[in-house]
Amino acid sequence: MIAPVKDGNQTQLSDHAQRSAHQAIGFLMQQGVENADCISLAAGLVDEDSLPVKIVRDAVAELLSSPESGRKLLQYGITPGPEPLRRIFRSNLARIEQRDDGLEDLPLSQLMLTTGSQQLLSLVTQALFNPGDICLVAAPTYFVYIDVLQAAGAEIVPVIADAEGMRPDSLSAAFERIQAEGRLDRVRLVYIVSDFDNPSGVSVSAERRPELLRIVQQFSLHNRIFLLEDCAYRELRYDGEMIPSIWSYDASRETVILAQTFSKSFSPGVRVGMGVLPQCLVKAVSDLKGNDDFGSAHLNQHIVARAIRTGEYAEHVRRVCESYRRKRDAMVAIVEHEFSGMPGVSWFTPLGGMYVWMRLPAAIETGFTSPLFKRATQVDKVMYVPGELCYPADWAGRPRCEMRLSFGVQNVAGIQEGIRRLASAVREVLSTTISMQAGVKSSAEPSR
Repeated sequence: MIAPVKDGNQTQLSDHAQRSAHQAIGFLMQQGVENADCISLAAGLVDEDSLPVKIVRDAVAELLSSPESGRKLLQYGITPGPEPLRRIFRSNLARIEQRDDGLEDLPLSQLMLTTGSQQLLSLVTQALFNPGDICLVAAPTYFVYIDVLQAAGAEIVPVIADAEGMRPDSLSAAFERIQAEGRLDRVRLVYIVSDFDNPSGVSVSAERRPELLRIVQQFSLHNRIFLLEDCAYRELRYDGEMIPSIWSYDASRETVILAQTFSKSFSPGVRVGMGVLPQCLVKAVSDLKGNDDFGSAHLNQHIVARAIRTGEYAEHVRRVCESYRRKRDAMVAIVEHEFSGMPGVSWFTPLGGMYVWMRLPAAIETGFTSPLFKRATQVDKVMYVPGELCYPADWAGRPRCEMRLSFGVQNVAGIQEGIRRLASAVREVLSTTISMQAGVKSSAEPSR
C-alpha cells in the first residue's frame, strides 16, 4: 500500500520559478495598492490623456471594414510578424535613425515583432543564459530586467555610469577583472538603456556609443558577447537632436541586439514591440517565442503599422513629447524650489523620458522599510521608487539613498503637490537624522 502524501497541497516549483519570487515590480505594485490614497510619483505608466483613442478606433474600423480581410487579421499571425508589417516597422526605424535608404539592406528576417520590448528582453535572456553566466549592466539600471536576469540565475555585474551613461573605462575594468578571474567565457551580454535611461534619465553620449561597442567586441575572445540596447524611451526626446543608436555603429550587425517598444510612445495596452537581432540569434529567439505564443497579437501589429504608414504615429509622438516636456519642466521647477536649500540633495534633469533621479544624503535611506518611505506614504501620502531596486541586490556598493520620480502619470498640479509632499517627508526625516547625529556626537564628548 502506498503511503499518502502528508501535505497534499505541497507543490514542487522549478528553480526558475523560485528565483522569480520576490520581484521588485510585484512588491512595488503591492505598495501602490496598499497606498492607493497617495500621489504616485512611482508609477512608470504613460499619461492616459496622451493615449491615441481616435487613431486606434479609426484603424480598427478600417482594418475590419471588410469581413474577408478582417477575418484574416483576427486569425493567428506568424511568430516573427507578417513580412509586409516588418517592412513598415523597418521604415520607421530608418526614420528614427535618419537613414534615407530606408534600411533596405537590413534583412527582414532579422526583425521580430514582439509583445512589447519586455518580451524580447526575456526571450534573449532565455536564449543566452544558463545559471552562473554573467551580464554587465549600468549602475543603476532598469530594475525589471534585473529581476529577469536573477530568474535566469545570471550573475549581474554593475558598471559605473555617470551623466553621460555607462563609462567605457569602467566597462573595460569590469571585463579585465572577469578575465583575470578566468571567467570571461561566462560573459554573455552587456545591457544598456541608451536613451533617457530608466531609472536615471541619463543618455549614453554620442562619443561613448561606438566606444562601448568596441570594448564589447574587443573582449569577445572565447565566445561572442552581445550588447543589448534597450531603446524604450528613445522617441521621447524633449531637448537636443536625435543621435545614432549603438546598433547603428555595428557594421557587421553581429553584436548589438536592438529592442524597441511602442508602449511609451503610442500605447502600452496595444503591447507592440520590435527587435532587431544578429542573424545567429534569430532562430533561437524565434523558437523560444514560438513556445510562448507563436506570434504576438496580430491585429495590434496592424494597428501600429497603419499608424506608422499614415504618418499618424509620428504626429502622435510629437504631441506626446510636447505634453511630457511641460510635465518634465514642471517637475524640475518644483524640485528646484523645494529641494535646492537641502544639504546633500541633488537630482538629474533628463533631456527626455519619464523620470527624474534624485540622490539624498547617504544617511537618508529610501527603501521600502526606511523611515522616509514610511513617512512619505503614511503621513505625507506620496510614493516614489526606491533607488536601491535599480542595482543588483547582492552588490555591496549598492547606494541606499536614491529615488526615481516619474512625471508620466500625474498632471502638472499632481506633480507639484507630490513633490511638495515628498519634500515635507524628506525635511522631517533629515531633521530627525541630524538631531540624532548631534545627540550621538554630544553623548560621545567627554564631560568637563
